Amino acid sequence: MKVHQIGIIMNGVTGRMGTNQHLIRSIVAIREQGGIELSSGDKIMPDPILVGRRANRLEELAKVYQLSRWTTDLDEALSDDYNQIYFDAQTTVRRSEAIHKAIAAGKHIYCEKPTATNFEDAIELAQLATEAGVKNGVVQDKLYLPGLLKLKRLIDSGFFGKILSVRMDFGYWVFEGDWQEGQRPSWNYRKEDGGGMIVDMYPHWSYVIQDLFGKIESVSCIGTTHIPERVDESGNTYTATADDAAYGMFELENGVIVQANSSWAVRVNRDDLFTVQVDGIEGSAVAGLRNCKVQHRVNSPKPVWNPDIPNPFDFQSHWKEVPDNKVFDNAFKVQWEMFLKHVVADEAYTLDLYKGAEGIQLAEAALQSWNERRWVAVPGVKNKVNV
Repeated sequence: MKVHQIGIIMNGVTGRMGTNQHLIRSIVAIREQGGIELSSGDKIMPDPILVGRRANRLEELAKVYQLSRWTTDLDEALSDDYNQIYFDAQTTVRRSEAIHKAIAAGKHIYCEKPTATNFEDAIELAQLATEAGVKNGVVQDKLYLPGLLKLKRLIDSGFFGKILSVRMDFGYWVFEGDWQEGQRPSWNYRKEDGGGMIVDMYPHWSYVIQDLFGKIESVSCIGTTHIPERVDESGNTYTATADDAAYGMFELENGVIVQANSSWAVRVNRDDLFTVQVDGIEGSAVAGLRNCKVQHRVNSPKPVWNPDIPNPFDFQSHWKEVPDNKVFDNAFKVQWEMFLKHVVADEAYTLDLYKGAEGIQLAEAALQSWNERRWVAVPGVKNKVNV
């Protein structure tokens, strides 16, 4: 058995997502399980070097998780041939410049979304990576959530028959930061720093909708800033210049209609922070982050509109849980393992920077729709499989 040690530059791991999902629950978890086993019997062992601007935090993370390598000098990390992969979880406004450097240094690229601040830059990154012959991928973690994997199982089995419509509800109340600390970084609510619901979440909705339900043909969207002022991490009041909610509709090429409500100014009265309801001729399903429940046509109640009497139905009782039938791993870790197998063993992988550009294209179309108050076509991106 051969162990393939692979150096990974992890830039931006001091942020919430970078620390929790990518470092602790993905790379550290892979190391603790003894690496990733290949079909040949060989193993992949990731060896990260933590990169960021806060030396004390990098040193602390390295010590806690028994890692030997960290630096505040990205150029130094890029110049080391041992480091084969560059990973970026920085704020969006810093991402494109760093990825340009990494491609020029011959590193394989794996990064968070959005891959850039605009579609033109996102396409340029994808083209540069292709021309340089480096393998590349973008995080599309929602595809590997247990709830959506169960939903995919239902779709593949033909459970719904003809799918008619989809309703997606995402969001929760993010505290303003005055009398209670906010759960999200303050830059998320400043447009000038790359914040905003549409630029953050529509790249997610792009791959969720198109992977599960069909190609997006057009979008109609309105965004808004429900909370005009917030308080930052230092206790300073600032103006929220970015949208904190977006209400969209998507028309798919196959005729399916998708509605998506996304808000950081809503209090949750549903099964989960993110739910997807799919209605088809033969049955319906509602999926959350982990669970999924179904109602077949033979179990559907027959309500009649009558506001003059108490509701005679217990609607929830007509839904049945879809069983796990397997152990689900962390969604971010699953995709990390796929990308590492792609780099080391050349296993197939299609979630590349062109897919990332598709997400930004949708976000820009939604912003255009909001600005012009009309439906906007989404032409799509010609996807090229990684080299």
